[in-house]
Amino acid sequence: MTIRLTWKRAGAALLGIVLAALLFAWSGIFNIAASSGHWAVTEWFLHWTMRNSVKTHSFFDSPKDPIATDGQLVSAAGHFAAACATCHGAPGQRPSPVMQKAMPPAPDLSVNAAQWTDGQLFYILRHGVKYSGMPAWGAEGRDDEIRRMVAFVRRLPGMTPARYRALAGEAQGAGITDVRALGSNVLAGCVACHGEDGRGRGQPDIPVLGGQRAGYLEAALAAYADGRRASAVMGNAAAVLTPAERRALARHFAAMPGIGPGIEPGTGQATPQGDPRARVIVERGLPERQLPACASCHGAGKPQPVLAGQRATYIAARLRYWKGDGKEIDARLPQNVMPVIARRIPEELIDPLARYLAGNTR
Repeated sequence: MTIRLTWKRAGAALLGIVLAALLFAWSGIFNIAASSGHWAVTEWFLHWTMRNSVKTHSFFDSPKDPIATDGQLVSAAGHFAAACATCHGAPGQRPSPVMQKAMPPAPDLSVNAAQWTDGQLFYILRHGVKYSGMPAWGAEGRDDEIRRMVAFVRRLPGMTPARYRALAGEAQGAGITDVRALGSNVLAGCVACHGEDGRGRGQPDIPVLGGQRAGYLEAALAAYADGRRASAVMGNAAAVLTPAERRALARHFAAMPGIGPGIEPGTGQATPQGDPRARVIVERGLPERQLPACASCHGAGKPQPVLAGQRATYIAARLRYWKGDGKEIDARLPQNVMPVIARRIPEELIDPLARYLAGNTR
């Protein structure tokens, strides 16, 4: 018996297959329990597809400089300890047994990281992986945080448990008991990156908090918590804080010595006798560029954050972040003021200006 193949019969067969698949899905027979695992061929196919996708998309999507090459990566380590180690484990720390029952379980990065290039790691961190527990981690516009995390993950295979604990700040946070209105775990999480003295453990990407205005610190935490201020690291830390905890933390760090008038000499900060062009911007601005004086908002008695004694590398990084935003901006909105101002600062003056502001103790 010969069956003649026609387009009509092929279409009917295809429709039958689709209907059978929908009936199978509707029936609920397929077991989606993570405890059931995958067939070996299914696991191979999904992983093979994922690796090929990452290789292809990272070629076009990752930047030319996907990895940080400076700093001790304290902020990346602190975030990894708080948010990543539970699933992935860490040097001297096994992953959570419960999280390892996920399907698929998170990989051991001390082994798995060597299988990816820097660009591929950057892509995975920025975009995450569908059908797994890996989220799109990076905050919008904060490629600097992704680069530091790439560098940290790259170091994991050869990192000792002691080195990991030191980078993640566990030693600094473990002994804190005098926390007043704060739970010890709340303050320890901040201290891990910002240090017990609020000076950022000497890291170029971590700001000095000691001596900063309490109102500004509290507002910054609230902005991180609700996403008005972009940072994957700080967003994760601030999201779990109550308003009372944000207020208590702000007061705790504001009461410490640090930035502002009276900063201790010999800290390595530049002096006010820096680039004279920077001094002009701070004190008078550049009217021809519609650039207001920094002191008009950040001077004594003003509501904006104190910059005197702040880390110069941090100030410069923030200015470049605002300057390179690239979005259309409505300058009438308060949160858009700094991007407008930063774009009016000549690029060659950002570093001199940051050094001047950091050392201006008047």
